[in-house]
Amino acid sequence: MHTENRFVLTLECENRVGIVYAVARFLAERGCNIVDSQQFDAKRENRFYMRVEAERPSATPLDRLREEFAGTASEFGMQWFLGDAGQRMRTIIMVSRTDHCVNELLDLWQSDLLNIDVAAIVGNHDALRPIAERAGVPFHHIPVTAETKPAAEAALLALIERTGAELVVLARYMQILSDELCARLPGRIINIHHSFLPGFKGARPYHQAFERGVKVIGATAHYVTADLDEGPIIEQSVFRVDHRATPEDLTVAGRRAERAALAQAVAWHSERRIFVDGLRTVVFP
Repeated sequence: MHTENRFVLTLECENRVGIVYAVARFLAERGCNIVDSQQFDAKRENRFYMRVEAERPSATPLDRLREEFAGTASEFGMQWFLGDAGQRMRTIIMVSRTDHCVNELLDLWQSDLLNIDVAAIVGNHDALRPIAERAGVPFHHIPVTAETKPAAEAALLALIERTGAELVVLARYMQILSDELCARLPGRIINIHHSFLPGFKGARPYHQAFERGVKVIGATAHYVTADLDEGPIIEQSVFRVDHRATPEDLTVAGRRAERAALAQAVAWHSERRIFVDGLRTVVFP
């Protein structure tokens, strides 16, 4: 067994007796060695979630495992994925003018610490093109106004199709996506919001937090839905503040929280550790 033969199996279905046994038996009968397994029973919804990493014999191709597992999946009514654990997730990063989040993602990617392949950076302004050029990543300037928004989103969808991107990351992209675009990409867009949601939605959240005199503030990485800043939360990073903190102090500290929360969310998503459970997420870290 070698790490290049490692694969990931994720599944969710209605909970019932025998799921874990069926999965373990299937893998054992094919000589696959389980190296990590996590599961969760959402009792209120009667849903079962499972993520398994395993190593397969060199002579056993993934396509065969997928074909053969389909029978087990059908028996339990599973929604499932089985793929190479080392396959990097094609990703598009979207930006405006602020660079700290995109810099964090690019640094981790170039250091081989994120399981993504950055296919492109898209900006509604041209300001961050030099960052993309230094990283050797294609930059696409797609301006957005109220009048051009449909055409801009059509161009984005065409780029996603052309690059084969599975994930879109809004790295402080200061535009609201249309309901239609959100519906086209469910569970495939991650946003970083610079506040501890569900508090302080919308614009200037650090100033809102200052006005309310909060003692704990942070940043929230979440999936994007048609409801602004209300998508399922993936990760949150927090820090304490007191009466001495100005809005500028909160902004500086908040940027550290934003970088941490967004990078963690992208890492978990790209490793297929997240399941969406209604308005909540199940995360297997």
